Amino acid sequence: MRAFLHLLLFLALLPSLFALAPRLRAQAPGPVALVLDAEAVREEARARGEDLMAALARYQALGVNGVAFPERLVRDWVGEGVLLYRQGRELVEMGLSARPGWHYLKGDPALLALLERAYDLPSERLGEWLGFPVDVQALPAFYNLEELRQAKAMGLYVMVRPLNHRLRRLEAGLPLVPKEADAVVFLGLEALGYPYRLGEAKALVPVPVALIEGTPQAGLGAFRDQGILRLFSLRYEWLLTLKPEEAAEKYGLAARERSHQILYLRPYPYPEDTARLLKRLQEELKASGLPLGAPSPRALAPSPLRYAAWVGVLAGLGLLALGLPVYGPLVAFLLLLFALGYAGSQAGPLLAALVFPVLGFLGPRNGLWMWARSLGYALLGAVFLSALGSTEEALSGLAPFKGVSLTLLVPPLLVAYSFLEKDFKEALTRLFLHPVRLGEVALGGLALGLLLLALLRRGNDAPIVPELELKLRALLQDVMVRPRFKEVFGHALFPLALLLPWPRWVQNGLLFLASLGIASILNTFSHYHTPLPISFFRVLNGALLGLSLGLVGVILVRRLRAWWSA
Repeated sequence: MRAFLHLLLFLALLPSLFALAPRLRAQAPGPVALVLDAEAVREEARARGEDLMAALARYQALGVNGVAFPERLVRDWVGEGVLLYRQGRELVEMGLSARPGWHYLKGDPALLALLERAYDLPSERLGEWLGFPVDVQALPAFYNLEELRQAKAMGLYVMVRPLNHRLRRLEAGLPLVPKEADAVVFLGLEALGYPYRLGEAKALVPVPVALIEGTPQAGLGAFRDQGILRLFSLRYEWLLTLKPEEAAEKYGLAARERSHQILYLRPYPYPEDTARLLKRLQEELKASGLPLGAPSPRALAPSPLRYAAWVGVLAGLGLLALGLPVYGPLVAFLLLLFALGYAGSQAGPLLAALVFPVLGFLGPRNGLWMWARSLGYALLGAVFLSALGSTEEALSGLAPFKGVSLTLLVPPLLVAYSFLEKDFKEALTRLFLHPVRLGEVALGGLALGLLLLALLRRGNDAPIVPELELKLRALLQDVMVRPRFKEVFGHALFPLALLLPWPRWVQNGLLFLASLGIASILNTFSHYHTPLPISFFRVLNGALLGLSLGLVGVILVRRLRAWWSA
């Protein structure tokens, strides 16, 4: 039976590999836009006594090729003197027949004409004044259209940032998305028109829409037909804590390894720091072969061959059922039910991530062949996961992998479960009667602590990432596709566990920790936005570096034992 299941695995492998071709084409390196926030630049320009266009021209000379215009509020126009705001009571005191509780605006006639149609509010004209029954100063009030035209004439990639508001009207003729715009990135945490008018808003957005990394925006999925662009930005508060070169590395990493096409920038308080950021960032992009330009949505038509990966996933599930010593078929069946119920259409990728990291631990403990077997099964699972999960929605970030944390939790627990003996009652009895030793308790606590650490710290924003590790990460990513430390750690433990004469329980503990590294391989490939070659070389570098460190560790432990026994 095992031979038949392995045959199914390899029969499913070839079409699954071919099914990855559309994703490889879709994730080919493409142009990146360096986009400055217009309002942030406007503040800097005022402090220097220049207008916005002069400031943008200065940054264009430094390599910036795009600008984003957040939608203005009524109070912004008032603050600039384009509009004059008065409460109705003030106009009454001036001798006008205004309504005392209303709010009135006067100023640019074209802008007032737009605002008269902009809101689902009653309004009235009182000579040059336009009145509303509520204070409209915090309501969205379009853009400076002349600035958009000038930015476009300069050759800049122009983005606009409309703001959703329940009182605004969504109708043709209002400049919600001006014709000069190349793309839209919504302000706030909601897409335009959310929740009840998404259809109306969609009809008014003729250009691609940007998905902001790490900032979910409700209703964004309704605009998938317009095309989705991936946008990366650093919170301004965090940016100020980073040196310009450090910030540039993060932006460069986002473009190189996470497929971000728009790098959204805000200037530092000191222009010299912004210049350093732009200089280093362009060096990073040039070294990565990423040109500056106007990005376009990534179109991906998934290959029908990808469904062959289901054969491989189910074959892997069958091997798990046969390999677990206790209730293997029941465990496999429960995993299948859980994946179908929890992940729905993503059940296949989730099953691959939960099952294949375990398979290499179910065979004989034959030295480094066990390591190679575990790595091979994990890479097989990565192919099946990637084939089933490579859709346009997944690559854009609209449908991310469901169950990322589970990929680091369930496989190590299944590996630990595989250590049970067939006569598990007797084994549990021996375990219950086993005298507790302080060293064993310490090792058990270490194992649990490392498992929790692996789950808690994912990415640079994780709550537990030592400063030394961040520096080491930066060093490694300068010389290679940086491997994940969990994988390096896991591969290093295989030689230590399998080439040294440990008691069985110590070996089991080391292999349990090693399984974290193998599980991390599937976790790496579950990040669909990362180009496949990057994920592959990240895994390869982690395996080679980890194995090398593990072999060095074996030599050191043997020498330490010899010295201790002398």
